[in-house]
Amino acid sequence: MKNLLRIALALSLSAFALGASAQGKVLRVSAIPDEAPTELQRKFTPLGDYLKKETGMEVQFTPVTDYAAVVEGLATNKIDLAWLGGFTFVQARIRTNGGAMPIVQRAEDEVFTSKFIVPVESTAKTLADLKGKTFAFGAPSSTSGSLMPRYFLMQAGIDPEKDFKTVAFSGAHDATVAFVAASRAEAGVLNASVWEKLVESKNPNAAKVRVLATTPTYYDYNWTVRPGLDPALTKKLTEAFLKLDPANPAMKEIMNLQRASKFVATKSSNYDGIEAAAKSAGLVK
Repeated sequence: MKNLLRIALALSLSAFALGASAQGKVLRVSAIPDEAPTELQRKFTPLGDYLKKETGMEVQFTPVTDYAAVVEGLATNKIDLAWLGGFTFVQARIRTNGGAMPIVQRAEDEVFTSKFIVPVESTAKTLADLKGKTFAFGAPSSTSGSLMPRYFLMQAGIDPEKDFKTVAFSGAHDATVAFVAASRAEAGVLNASVWEKLVESKNPNAAKVRVLATTPTYYDYNWTVRPGLDPALTKKLTEAFLKLDPANPAMKEIMNLQRASKFVATKSSNYDGIEAAAKSAGLVK
């Protein structure tokens, strides 16, 4: 009986080890839902294949329904790597007591901007002309679709809650363009990258609106790893992103979909300004 128990225990431990080993071979990736789920999946697929090749791990992309789910996924070790906006990174940094670490960002994210848009036929010429009008932000936790535009509006003497007739949240950047194009809002704001993509693809909603103003620059998106991720894997992921080169035909599609000229190393302190903006807006303590 003792021998049987020993064998059973050994088999149990062996199964546990195999399960842990298998789990360790899967890189779990997610992203904030700042665009339609189908678009996020389309953008990630070739990048996921590339990361699989570079790390030797299976890559599993898990879409989420809201920004908070990505933060919780990183904090509870259910997500290893996530594409975050600047404000979502700040939230993840706070939630994990500084454990979540940004590793890379696109060169474009060092000088990111947001675009205020109005219908083509709008008579508005300046941000001040939007007072008294209905307005659409993106998602409440979006850096480029809510936090930073709100911060710059306040600096321009416009309090969204007091000066706009109504304030709505579309949920995503492309949805904001659809809101304004369909007259569900008289103005809105979205990030410059999505705006440029919609214009380039001749999106019918983009043709119905125009840019009224552009914000000053700020740091935005990055790829962040969860607390406690193996340093060797973190290094491997960082190097994989830094190697991406649009001049390389094999990497061109990845970079085009990511709308990146190149990836550069980043650090947590780059987002201190966004945290300051969030504190001034009362969004974090």
